[in-house]
Amino acid sequence: MQRTFDVVIERDSEGWYVARVPALQGCHTQARSLDELMQRIREAIEVCLDENGESVEIPEFVGVQRITLDV
Repeated sequence: MQRTFDVVIERDSEGWYVARVPALQGCHTQARSLDELMQRIREAIEVCLDENGESVEIPEFVGVQRITLDV
């Protein structure tokens, strides 16, 4: 069975790529390259599914918005 997960990717101040899966609480990883990051997040998803069971309900991904504030 195939399942699709949305992955949010950011780059921190030290240049590391950080990925997280909003549908799976605590499912995240980091790497120096995007290729390595994608392999690691696949592995992290598999671990999260093993721990939480295959019946995880995946919410509908709506999108990402960027907001700028003057602070």
